[in-house]
Amino acid sequence: MKKLFSSLSILLILLSCSTIQADNSFLSETARTSPLKSSKDKTVLHALQNTYHNIYNEYKDSVVFISTEKTVTVQGFNPFMDDPAFRNFFNFRNIPPQTRKARGLGTGFIISSDGYICTNHHVVQNVDTVTVTVADKTYEAEIIGSDQLTDIALLKIKNNEKKDTFKPVYFGDSEKVKVGDFVLAIGNPFGLDKTFTSGVVSGTGRNQLDSMGNMHIQTDAAINQGNSGGPLINIDGEVIGVNRAIYSSSGGNVGIGFAIPVNLAKETLAQLKEYGKVKRGYIGINAAPLNDDFAKQLGLENSEGVLVGSAIKGGPAEAGGIIDGDVIVAIDDKPVTSFQDLIQIVGNERVGKTIKVTVWRNKARTNFWVTIKERP
Repeated sequence: MKKLFSSLSILLILLSCSTIQADNSFLSETARTSPLKSSKDKTVLHALQNTYHNIYNEYKDSVVFISTEKTVTVQGFNPFMDDPAFRNFFNFRNIPPQTRKARGLGTGFIISSDGYICTNHHVVQNVDTVTVTVADKTYEAEIIGSDQLTDIALLKIKNNEKKDTFKPVYFGDSEKVKVGDFVLAIGNPFGLDKTFTSGVVSGTGRNQLDSMGNMHIQTDAAINQGNSGGPLINIDGEVIGVNRAIYSSSGGNVGIGFAIPVNLAKETLAQLKEYGKVKRGYIGINAAPLNDDFAKQLGLENSEGVLVGSAIKGGPAEAGGIIDGDVIVAIDDKPVTSFQDLIQIVGNERVGKTIKVTVWRNKARTNFWVTIKERP
């Protein structure tokens, strides 16, 4: 009986195979070579495609999958507490607060062979543990420093018992980025590691994302939740930005993403490595609104500049001779058209440096010398 069963099984398998072959025979015509495959008109596109392949292969072991964990307290909820009848009859009490583990995902990239990593501040903000996966190996990481105002954080791989070496990225120059440049993003959107997307630079100098007025690169390369902290790469295989945020009404990508220029990221990372924080310049003034009508009363052609509402007592500006009512119009001969300009120029200067501050006073330009202090 066993032999008969085996023979029948073999026969059924053979019949099935022959049936599959017969069913597929009508697809034989699709095995022809596409005329486009040998066309010479496609060489430029194939060269671009090969460049994409090369960039991905160059970066796949430099992009880091970041997972975080923190303990959060959740207020207990008792649905009967809002009903006096239930509360009084059953003597219900509030459920005490509960704790749970909250997990997050993000992206980073290697910036040194000994395991330093760049990512976003908001990826690792207030977390208890950080775990990174790079080149298919998982490590614990520590937060060396993190800066909320630029949204940049510096991590370091710490449980590297095998003394693994890591592959750093290549930094480009974000000052040379132009609208229309090809760009590529690699990250972990929704936990899908090493996702590769492409697009172009849609805009530069976007400063609407934060109160500091930091400039951002706008791109239509697909960026979603989990891409934060990943590299934005140019066609030469250089990182020119750190992906930060998207504009979206739905939470999904709509073709408007923003990256922190790599030149700003480099300055921030250097300070985080040295100090564990960013030391920002400060001259100690409170700005007041300056409209066109008031500017004309002061003898100015327009409302560009920063009106000093008050010079903080004991601050650098007061010590340098700046008084209430002055309008700051330039610093070291760089025009100051807004309070954001002032914050950015002063904030990026070295603490202890003496700068020339040009103000409009008594319908004339006057220069004062102010020594920058660290922002409190």
